[in-house]
Amino acid sequence: METTLHQQLKHSYAPDDSQTEVTLGAYRIDAVRDDELIEIQCASLSAIRDKCQTLLKRHRLRVVKPVVMRTRIAKIKRAGGKVTSRRMSPKRGNVLDVFEELIYFTRVFPHGNLTIEIPLVHVEQVRSPKRGRRRRSWHKDYRVEDTRLESIESTIEIRVPEDLLDLIGLPEESAPFNTADLAAWTDLPRWKTQQIAYVLRKTGAVEVATRNRNGIVYRRVA
Repeated sequence: METTLHQQLKHSYAPDDSQTEVTLGAYRIDAVRDDELIEIQCASLSAIRDKCQTLLKRHRLRVVKPVVMRTRIAKIKRAGGKVTSRRMSPKRGNVLDVFEELIYFTRVFPHGNLTIEIPLVHVEQVRSPKRGRRRRSWHKDYRVEDTRLESIESTIEIRVPEDLLDLIGLPEESAPFNTADLAAWTDLPRWKTQQIAYVLRKTGAVEVATRNRNGIVYRRVA
């Protein structure tokens, strides 16, 4: 089901309502602006990977992948009911979270017709209690009914592999590095910087320089 967030972003990119949900061959395009197709993807990028590969053969394409920076939680007692309480979630997003999605998009990016746009958004998430007994203690005890846009903090565009290096703040004259170095630069856990390194290598932003007892050593290409 399409969320309110998806609808809001779709209409913000289209010049008017007639340029949303446009049929193009076997596909439905979220929005069209001038000669550029726009796909809004709040879920996993893997879901639109094949679609994007097909569209890019003949069209300019902008994939809009929002990253949630702050979430306001609105609770309701049942679907469609009134909001009974609101609070800010202590969890904060990071623009580098996008690398978790780019893992599934390295067969698509980079491409001369492709722009990936990352809006850093603040949202309200509407939750209702999940009925029935939880089977595991780690299962969520709520259902997400909707997600709504509150504001856009800023927007980042990625067109070429070098933009990925700028995203993590890697200096142009940087020395060869490993994922431990990335963890120190980005203040992220090692497993996340391993994901980042994978994306950087697969997209051609870095290459393997050597291997040592600490693992793979990379150097920038872009």
